[in-house]
Amino acid sequence: MDVTAGIHSVADIIRRRAVQHPEATALVFNGRKTSYRELDRCASQVANALLAEGIGPQARIAHLDKNNDIFFHLMFGCAKANAVLVSVNWRLAPPEIAYIVNDAEAEILLVGEEFFPAIEKIRGELKTVRKIIAFGARHPAWESFEPWRDRQPDSDPALPLAPDDVAIQLYTSGTTGLPKGAQLTNANFVHMLPLWTRTWMMGRDAANIVLLPVFHIGGAGWGLAGIYGSCINYVHREFVPVEVLRSIERDHIKVMLLVPAMILFLVQAPQIRETDLSSLELIVYGAAPIPADLLRKALEIFPCGFQQVYGATETTGAITLLPPEEHDPNDAKKLLSCGYLQEGVELRIVDEQDRDVPAGTVGEIVVGGQQVMKGYWKLPEATERAFRNGVYHTGDAGYLDEKGYLYIYDRVKDMIVSGGENIYPAEVESALFGHPQIADVAVIGVPDERWGEAVKAVVVCKPGESPTPAEIIAWARERIAGYKLPKSIDFVEALPRNPTGKILKRELRAPYWQGRDRQVN
Repeated sequence: MDVTAGIHSVADIIRRRAVQHPEATALVFNGRKTSYRELDRCASQVANALLAEGIGPQARIAHLDKNNDIFFHLMFGCAKANAVLVSVNWRLAPPEIAYIVNDAEAEILLVGEEFFPAIEKIRGELKTVRKIIAFGARHPAWESFEPWRDRQPDSDPALPLAPDDVAIQLYTSGTTGLPKGAQLTNANFVHMLPLWTRTWMMGRDAANIVLLPVFHIGGAGWGLAGIYGSCINYVHREFVPVEVLRSIERDHIKVMLLVPAMILFLVQAPQIRETDLSSLELIVYGAAPIPADLLRKALEIFPCGFQQVYGATETTGAITLLPPEEHDPNDAKKLLSCGYLQEGVELRIVDEQDRDVPAGTVGEIVVGGQQVMKGYWKLPEATERAFRNGVYHTGDAGYLDEKGYLYIYDRVKDMIVSGGENIYPAEVESALFGHPQIADVAVIGVPDERWGEAVKAVVVCKPGESPTPAEIIAWARERIAGYKLPKSIDFVEALPRNPTGKILKRELRAPYWQGRDRQVN
């Protein structure tokens, strides 16, 4: 059976799978099972509910909640209604949530019970939201999701959908420090999913686990891939090591996607030695470089293959892979590689003039191909900068060896990756600059054995002032999400700057990365 037949959009994925094996289990969340037929019907109800609200083609629908099965009802419902799903990072502070919802011009916001207080706090600031729908519990002012959905027919609206229509909009930090909406289209997913689901061993009834948050491509995209591959997809609300280990044994998990910090927490969990891991066949990992020693330890503990991937939100996820057979614990250099290019990916390494550099030479990684996003939402200048000379400039620095294997070396941009989360220093610096005792500040990433990198603030105090690190962190906590907060603060007399006034981040970073082969961890 050709699993790709008849799939031309994200909406077609659930339509086809519901026909091919309607009674097979698509989703399991907290013991609640949803078949492929039920998921298709619920998606049609959501689509009809959106249309009844007057949602037009390509209108934005925002979602704020931790992982659950309802997210996938909403994903496919939006796809069938030709609306664009915008899943908002629930770890953000209320002002940051308001920024994304407003930037997306979301007309409807669906919010989980845990985040009612955050939305109540900013309701008056949400300029385009005309209806809020509540998940998980009743709210005195907002309609509940189930009755909103269930009063609609389950007939498929069968709207015309174009390859270039945007299916999902995920927000990623940008060069200004403000999040940008990466627009991922039907064509992006239709090209990517057949290739990757084969590589990821996602087949009929394979037990897959969805751990990364759905506001990440690693959460939403991985779950979508599992449904495309006809897996049984066990959705975890959030990553809790003991619960993951319990699920692996109980549910006979075959494949899962982890970031290096998750691998670290699992191998450190006391329960892992008593857990039956024999069902596992593949662990895919990415989102941040992994220390070679951690990978070797994981290879010892987990009786399965490991596959490293490299990609970005803007590339609809993974574009390279290092397959299990090339994970040789004795080959330290190869363990640091992101592997070779996936089919259809165009990748080059260029210098500052966008000229190709020789093998082994570090430059910026640029990418072309059908997985690359449509562009940033309503940011034509940022899109034009990102797509210089017709290819996407990742902002990552790396090199290709003579055999075509990709190695990440550093970041052209100053992004910090901590526990798989992207943190842009400008956002943290902006929050700290307002402190009444701070004269100047720079934020950098420094090595951290647990998180890969940790946020460090380097602060210049105003004359006569001497705030404590705790006071500065408390100030920032009121303005930005907890995971973006500095883990440590150093005080200096002045920050190093070039003649034009730009802070020399490399000079600040150098002492902390001394003696390391790579300037990422």
